[in-house]
Amino acid sequence: MPTKFSKETYLYWYELMQLICQFELKAEEMYKMAGKIRGFFHAYIGQEAIAAGCMTATQHEDPFITAYRDHGLALAKGTTPNACMAELYGKATGCAKGKGGSMHFFDVKNYFFGGHGIVGAQIGTGTGLAFAEQYKNSGNVVLCYFGDGAARQGILHESFNLAMLWKLPVIYICENNNYAMGTSVERTSNVQDIYKLADAYEMPADKVDGMSAEAVHEAVARAVKRAREGGGPTLLEMKTYRYKGHSISDPQKYRTKEEVDEYKQQDPIVKVMHTILENNFATQEELNAIDSRINAVVEESVKFAEESPWPDDSEVLKDVYVGDNFEFDVD
Repeated sequence: MPTKFSKETYLYWYELMQLICQFELKAEEMYKMAGKIRGFFHAYIGQEAIAAGCMTATQHEDPFITAYRDHGLALAKGTTPNACMAELYGKATGCAKGKGGSMHFFDVKNYFFGGHGIVGAQIGTGTGLAFAEQYKNSGNVVLCYFGDGAARQGILHESFNLAMLWKLPVIYICENNNYAMGTSVERTSNVQDIYKLADAYEMPADKVDGMSAEAVHEAVARAVKRAREGGGPTLLEMKTYRYKGHSISDPQKYRTKEEVDEYKQQDPIVKVMHTILENNFATQEELNAIDSRINAVVEESVKFAEESPWPDDSEVLKDVYVGDNFEFDVD
C-alpha cells in the first residue's frame, strides 16, 4: 500500500523505536535482576512513536525538554546509549556526570534540556527556553513535553498565557497515557480532552494519535511550521499508553491486564514494521539484522557503564547551580 513517507523515514522510525524499547528493557533488567541501578525509574515503552514522529518533524537544534520519563527522548535527540546507561548507573561518564540519574538526563550538545523531577516544572522552563530562542532570533522551536497529570498544575496556565501573549516558538506536547501515576484522567479532571485547555488562551490545539509515528510527525510538522513563521505556540495532546507501570515499583492495581493487552494491539513498533514489510522497504531478515545491531549496542552500553568510574568526591559541590562543563565526549 502506498505511504506518505519514504522508505528511509520508516526504517529510521523502526530503528529508533527499537533502540528506545530495547534500551528500556535492558535497563529494567539491570535494575530488577542485577541491582545495578538504584532510585526511580520510569520506562518509555509504548510511547516510542511520539519520540520518532517528533524527530522527523524537527531540526537537531530544536530544544526538547520533558519530565522524568526521559530516557526515550534523550536517545532520540542523540544522547548515546553509553551515556544514558552510565547515568542510570550513577557513573561519571553519564550524560549528567552521574549526578542526575534516571529522572534528570541532560545533554546540551544535543539540545536536550532534561529530565525534570518536579511535576510540571518543565512547562515553565520550556516556555523560558522558547523566550530565549525568540530573543536570539534563532529560528529554533522548543518542544515541551509533559504528562496528563502535569496538566493539572497551575504553571501550565501561566505559561500558556505568556506564550500566547508573546507568540513564543514552543510546542506543548501532552503525552496523555491515561494515568497520572495510578489515577485516571477521568478521576482528576472535568476536562478529559486535554487539548481543549488551549481554548481559553485562543491557542491552536489538536488531539493526535500518539501510537502512530505518521500522525505525530504530521501534527508536529504543522505546529513547528507555524511557530517558525511567528505564529506562536500550539498544544498537542498525544493519546498514548505506557505498557509498564508509572515507575518500576508500581504494582499497577488500577488497571486490568486486558486493558494493557488491548493497547498492545496498537503497538507503534509493530505498526511501522508491518508497513515496512508490506511495502517491501526491507525484508524480515533485514529487520532482524537491525534488531541484532541494536541489541549489540545496548549490551555494549551495559559494559560501558559497568567499566566506567564513579564520580570523584571533588564533584560533589560542582554543578549545583550552573553546569561548568556538560559537553564532554562519550564513546
